[in-house]
Amino acid sequence: MVIAVIFDLTEKLDDFFENQVSIREIVFDYYLNFIPYFMNMFSPLFIFISVIFFTSKLAGDSEIIAILASGVSYHRLMWPYFVSALLLFLFSFWMTGYVIPPASEKMLTFQDKYIQHFTRENARNVQMEVEPGTILYIESFQKRTQMGYRASYEHFEGKKLTMRITADRIHYDSAYNWHFDKYVRRDFDGMRETLTRGNRLDTIIPVLPKELFYTAENAQMMPNPELKAYIETQRQRGSGNVNAFETEWWKRWASPVGAFIMTLLGVTLSSKKVRGGMGKNLGIGLTLSALYILFSTVSTTFSVNGIMSPFMSVWLPNFLFFAIGVVLYLRVSK
Repeated sequence: MVIAVIFDLTEKLDDFFENQVSIREIVFDYYLNFIPYFMNMFSPLFIFISVIFFTSKLAGDSEIIAILASGVSYHRLMWPYFVSALLLFLFSFWMTGYVIPPASEKMLTFQDKYIQHFTRENARNVQMEVEPGTILYIESFQKRTQMGYRASYEHFEGKKLTMRITADRIHYDSAYNWHFDKYVRRDFDGMRETLTRGNRLDTIIPVLPKELFYTAENAQMMPNPELKAYIETQRQRGSGNVNAFETEWWKRWASPVGAFIMTLLGVTLSSKKVRGGMGKNLGIGLTLSALYILFSTVSTTFSVNGIMSPFMSVWLPNFLFFAIGVVLYLRVSK
């Protein structure tokens, strides 16, 4: 982590000087939240190296040979490892779901302010199903003024349009209160249409302005309950940007499971005594764990590009490396 911080500091030093960022902000707002995030990301690497180091030491001192010779099966030998992996899984799940999101919010807010801006001030062509059968469309919405332009609000019963409001402007007040300015309302009853015009119409729409500006980075800031609730709400509304949030949701399950997979691979690779000590095992371990982290990072782009579902794109590295671990386990246990 020291190496990671040094590399990151070297890369961003010009941005810090250019924006005159104080040392306090750099340390407490950025790096204090940077470290937990990347520690959790690289935890499979830490677990893998630890397991290989420990097990290679046992094998090198002929301890595993003595354990097996005393009548303990290889399956029984694995139990302490998987109990430890379970504790690491629970700790990692708690970190990813409840501790890291608030830390990520501070870190990403810092990045947005001083390094790379990802928040938007304007949203365009927003369309969502705010309630069953009720569709809201806003051509342009400004975050600063909380005002939108050229809006429509439609209600359907089945496939039949029963009401439609169009307005030059839509303005958010508070507590889901929205105002339509210079509106035209059409109510449909069979072939009969009732038209109403006015300067202002108040209505309740269960949408907050901030929901119009959510990006993929916002998924990292949400604790598990908030993230799950947001995904369900966006699915009901038919929103198109839910993939990034579903990917983040499955990552929070798949990443902790890596503790079991890396433990399985580490034990099976290093439990046999080899000539030359643990150097070879560590080399193989570093390579495999680096490939696992790289594959886990790259595979999420499959979801973004629409090649795979968020579930499959996130879990694919786990499935692949678990299969490798099972093959090695069956081979070594014989």
